[in-house]
Parts: sequence; C-alpha cells; structure tokens
Amino acid sequence: MESNLPQNSASGATKTIYLIRHGQTDFNKQGIVQGCGVDTDLNETGHWQARRFFETYQHIDFDPVFVSRLKRTHQTVAPFIRHKNTSHFIVPELDEINWGIMEGAVPTEESQSAFHRMVAAWRTGNLHTAVEGGETPAELFERQKLGLQTLEKHITEKPALVCMHGRAMRSFLCLLTNHPLHLMDDFEHTNVCLYILEKNSSDTHYRIMLNNCSAHLG
Repeated sequence: MESNLPQNSASGATKTIYLIRHGQTDFNKQGIVQGCGVDTDLNETGHWQARRFFETYQHIDFDPVFVSRLKRTHQTVAPFIRHKNTSHFIVPELDEINWGIMEGAVPTEESQSAFHRMVAAWRTGNLHTAVEGGETPAELFERQKLGLQTLEKHITEKPALVCMHGRAMRSFLCLLTNHPLHLMDDFEHTNVCLYILEKNSSDTHYRIMLNNCSAHLG
C-alpha cells in the first residue's frame, strides 16, 4: 500500500517531521514498563509493523532518520537504512523517560496503581515529581530541547523520520507544538503510529498535519 500523502503537504514548509513510535516488544505486549534502562528487541509483531510502515512510506525520500540509543527504535526504521541507505543519527535525548524502579518489573496491582497515580500527578502540573530512581517530565523536557536542536541542524528541505518512545513522544510533541507539558497525555499513541508535523520559515513551532495515524497497519 502506498500513501497518497505528498512529500511535503504545504509548499511553504521548510521543515517536515514524520514522527513514529517504535514497534511492539514482548514487554509492550506484557504491559511491562521499559523506560530508557531496558533495551528490548522488537517481537514478531513489531517487525511486521516496521515492514508495513516501510512498505507504505518507502516512496518518501527521508533524509535523515533519527533514533534514540535503544535498539527497538533502530530496528523499527532499519528497512529505510538497509534498503534505501538513508543517513541516520543516534540522538540520546530521544531516549525514553527513566521509569526508575518500575523498569523491567512484572506489573503488580500495587505498581500499576503507583504508575497511574504518578501520571495523574503529572496531569495536574506536578512535573518535578518522579518514580523512585526515575526522571521527572521536567527533566525529560529539558534534555529534549537539546535533542530538537540537534534535529534541526540536520533537517533540510527533505522530510525527516524520527523514531522514539511512548512517554518521550508525548513530551516531544508538546515541545514541537508548544502544547502545555502537563497535558502531554492529550497525544495518544500506539506502536508505529505516525504524526506528521510541519514548520514554515515564519513559524516558531510545528503544527500537526496528521495525528496518531495507524492506517498503514491496516
């Protein structure tokens, strides 16, 4: 299946970002928090999702591709690098948030309750709180500002492809669009969902052209 979306959806656009979440891992399937400290591989479904995204968007001349340090992002965009020899950069600031003691632990009723309490606290604006041993949303947001500077040094007139992680993606979308960080859960996501964002030369922030699209997985 080939997308009918043009390479740039507005002729005046100077920067275009295709932003996707990595493919499914077994920990995703089991509801286990991964964070930045758990470097898991894609499972069979995740590799299928990566292939479907490549089959749908291989006609777009992405240059470059950006990934985090975690291999689940590398594996998701591997078809573009392997088959199209697309230049790519590892950007540490795109890593997932550090979930502290929750990372890699089999979920329990108690840990799931603690997880939801923390997310609810963030929603009310308590952005300087974190799971024990973890990273706050405010800290995540600050490092992502540095990551965005790296991206924009390399994005030219061609669309860039960025692959990252669920919680980090919510925060990064706030940064790109100037959306309040405490409302980051407004941005829904699934594995290998797609957001397309554009910024004209006169704009200070990106605008969303396509929101949480998974049509390529249909």
